Amino acid sequence: MVSADEIHRLLDYPSLVEGLKAFHLQDTDEASDVHLAQPAPSGNENVFLALPAWQRDQAIGIKLITVFPDNEYTGTGLPSVQGVYALFDGKNGQPLALMDGTALTLRKTAGDSATGASYLAREDAATMLMVGAGAMAPHLIMAHTAIRPSISKVYVWNRSAARAEAVAAELSLDGVVVEAVTDLEAAARQADVISCATMATEPLIQGAWLKPGAHLDLVGSYQKHMRESDDECIRRCRIYMDSRMFALSLPGDLLLPAESGVFTEGDEVGDLFDLARGICHGRQSDEEITFFKNAGGGHLDLGTARFLMSRLEAE
Repeated sequence: MVSADEIHRLLDYPSLVEGLKAFHLQDTDEASDVHLAQPAPSGNENVFLALPAWQRDQAIGIKLITVFPDNEYTGTGLPSVQGVYALFDGKNGQPLALMDGTALTLRKTAGDSATGASYLAREDAATMLMVGAGAMAPHLIMAHTAIRPSISKVYVWNRSAARAEAVAAELSLDGVVVEAVTDLEAAARQADVISCATMATEPLIQGAWLKPGAHLDLVGSYQKHMRESDDECIRRCRIYMDSRMFALSLPGDLLLPAESGVFTEGDEVGDLFDLARGICHGRQSDEEITFFKNAGGGHLDLGTARFLMSRLEAE
């Protein structure tokens, strides 16, 4: 049994990013997504996800996770994302570990975005904008600032200003000023890195706001009707993703622009497998604008769980 505290202690972001890069040099034989949803009284959807992945003769794992968005607003004290992760030996099927799925998801998701940023964000990035102030926000901020220690200013924007202020007040990072803002456009126009983790179904980030050299990291959209950026972002950016197997078929950030004819499969430069293996290049100039779709997927949970086990075994 691996607790949340152990996961957060062992999966520091610089180490996790290197672990994920190494993982992307390996093949994943199977990964899929089982998605069940029911309407919540608020109008949101409550979601149950099963995310299995298999690396033949190496490891098998499955994450069982719930997403109940209203938890953060109903005073229950429960996070919106909760779950468990089970890891098995790929050679003999033996159960190896049961892990806290909430902590694993937070670390995996932020590590995924930070891995993308390690290839795509400017090395001298100084200002970050965090759009959204849920449970993911502190981790995305910690991950991006760990990979780009040149970041000295972080703006936090949320539809509810009080939640943005709470994140800014609670997060303490050496050498980084974290400030809540209410003007999304003004903050976006200044940002070298923009990370979005929201439940938005209409675009929040406008492509016209992106300054030369910006890096856009989209995390929140995980269903077909959800999106965090507009079509102009697609037009102006070089498009990357964590994996084609999930990013091209599940989130609205790419599916909806595809429906309008702005994006066609093949327009993307590459994914993390391509970047890690040198099949494609990351950022090519200080002026280009990059777009990274963090779609997640069971293979990333498996890679994170395997890296976690290696850290446990090394102790």
